[in-house]
Amino acid sequence: MSSRKILITSALPYANGPIHLGHLLEYIQTDIWSRFQKARGHQCYYVCADDAHGTPIMLKAQQQGITPEQMIAQTKIEHMADFAGFGIAFDHYHSTHSDENRYFANLIYQRLNDGGYIKRDTISQLYDPQKEMFLPDRFVKGDCPKCGALDQNGDSCDVCGATYSPTEVKNPRSVVSGATPILKDSEHYFFDLPAFAQMLQDWTRSGALQDEMANKLQEWFKDGLQRWDISRDAPYFGFEIPGAPGKFFYVWLDAPIGYLASFKHLCETAGIDFDSYWAPDSDAEVYHFIGKDIIYFHSLFWPAMLHGAGFRKPNAIFAHGFVTVNGAKMSKSRGTFIKARTYLDNLDPEYLRYYFASKLTSGITDLDLNLEDFTQKVNADLVGKVVNIASRCAGFITKRFDGKLSANLSEPELFADFINAGDSIAQSYEQREFARAIRDIMALADKANQYIDAKAPWVLAKDDTKQQEAHDVCSMGLNLFRVLMHYLKPVLPKMASDSEAFLNTELLWANYREPLLNHAINPFKALMQRVDPLKVQAMVDASKENLQPTAEPVTVAKAETAKAEVNVVSGEREPISDTISIDDFAKIDLRVATIVDAKPVEGADKLVQLQLDIGGGETRQVFAGIKAAYTPESLVGRQTVMVANLAPRKMRFGLSEGMVLAAGPGGSDIFLLTPDQGASAGMRVK
Repeated sequence: MSSRKILITSALPYANGPIHLGHLLEYIQTDIWSRFQKARGHQCYYVCADDAHGTPIMLKAQQQGITPEQMIAQTKIEHMADFAGFGIAFDHYHSTHSDENRYFANLIYQRLNDGGYIKRDTISQLYDPQKEMFLPDRFVKGDCPKCGALDQNGDSCDVCGATYSPTEVKNPRSVVSGATPILKDSEHYFFDLPAFAQMLQDWTRSGALQDEMANKLQEWFKDGLQRWDISRDAPYFGFEIPGAPGKFFYVWLDAPIGYLASFKHLCETAGIDFDSYWAPDSDAEVYHFIGKDIIYFHSLFWPAMLHGAGFRKPNAIFAHGFVTVNGAKMSKSRGTFIKARTYLDNLDPEYLRYYFASKLTSGITDLDLNLEDFTQKVNADLVGKVVNIASRCAGFITKRFDGKLSANLSEPELFADFINAGDSIAQSYEQREFARAIRDIMALADKANQYIDAKAPWVLAKDDTKQQEAHDVCSMGLNLFRVLMHYLKPVLPKMASDSEAFLNTELLWANYREPLLNHAINPFKALMQRVDPLKVQAMVDASKENLQPTAEPVTVAKAETAKAEVNVVSGEREPISDTISIDDFAKIDLRVATIVDAKPVEGADKLVQLQLDIGGGETRQVFAGIKAAYTPESLVGRQTVMVANLAPRKMRFGLSEGMVLAAGPGGSDIFLLTPDQGASAGMRVK
């Protein structure tokens, strides 16, 4: 088998938040493929980096009172620790905020500009007059211009699915300050993507993409490719465009360039020839693993940029689907939005590696992490089948046969069946059909257990005349176990390493076909514990937000929100309260209020301190448990509805003089009530 030169990347995680199980599907998938390629003897490198630029990072750093550089440095440490915890073996992990990334961003831009592929044009954008900044699409909220749904994102509607420009949004507001944005002109820089239309048509149909993705991209070609806006105005955290003061590269321009930058850094430290992988005539293989939501950037913009700047295009882009948990989108209220660190605090990471592998195919369908199935499958397959083979045989070898395997291979035909499956299993790994590989491996594990059950070495060992047979059977069982762990090594690197220590041998494609005969092994130690359902539940509980009212002093609104969330989680609707009279309702004084100031409450994880203008020159202070759903900055300038005649309540943080009204189950799923346009502070709600 000839050695190949392979470069593999995963999509770059954004540097403003933690890694969660949805992210991990991709990194586990890529790591398994990388480990397999290296085990086969290929010259393979796996690189990645943090995606460290953009407005969200700039604003979050401001909110935390630190510099963006400080925030991304800390986030990188956290990301790398989480990846290491799950056995993700990068050859290098870098950052897009690096000298190498600046170099390649400038180089690619300059080459595209010299080739006539960069255009300038003046456009009108929404501008926040309070923060004095242009607003990215997702920093604008308003009413959908298609269906009228309230409080939708600036580029798409969650209700009707429409996409649109932020300038089309009705009643727009800035998510940053709450101010009403204005239109303002600015000169922008555009990449001439249509100039590469034919090349992209050919490339996307060349086998570089899965058929589903290639078909999806035809919609973009049918509608006609558009120029791509690659610039953003200051203030912006990123790289300034050469020769254009106050203009910065859009984050999606320099993010994929991070693949080049990370690999370049590795090349300089390890003495690797960078050009032999990225030059147009390179014979190396380059593969990107990504989620299906970013296929547009990777399959149109990225190859066009590379082609126009004189670099080679990737051999293939492998897209995968999303992760659901228990059949539904990950949910903070249900405890199924699970962070990598929360998982690691409760469960063995190799459980998840195995479960994902058992479900992963080369397609892009979503993968469901059913926690009950997860528990049963890991326990049945890994503990009940694979580890069970070793645990049933090892004790006899250690206690009765001086820790040495037999010199005889008692069942050569059965051993040959295990060895002959290797080519098919290797092909499944190569084709990213991990689920098929796992099925074949577990079918072999069933055969091994059936063999041991039929031979019953525990019975043979009691008969002095059958000691050699018992020795042969247990040795055969451990040889079969060794082959199984060899096949599972890309998926379960820690368990494979422990098995190597136990078997006193290395699990290699170069030696797995030869049985271990008259070979000394070490005493057996438990290789994996069963999944404890109580620990699974502990992980879920640790991931829940605001599911129960706490002992912390809360406003009535916060307590009612927590109560509603408990009912949502149990699948029940909050029951309608007892009937009241119109006179009872008239006692409640509801007023339109404008949030004039908002800030986090020191010492409280969930509270925001609000200053509300209720008209007539009067302001009220209210503490609301909405921090998980709204940043304080996004609330300022916004209108809501409050109970104005609620008796003031003394809290340890200060006096709460009312209650704001909100709907939703709680946690991040809280929705402040907002009056229609035209309402002013102090108006009574009747």
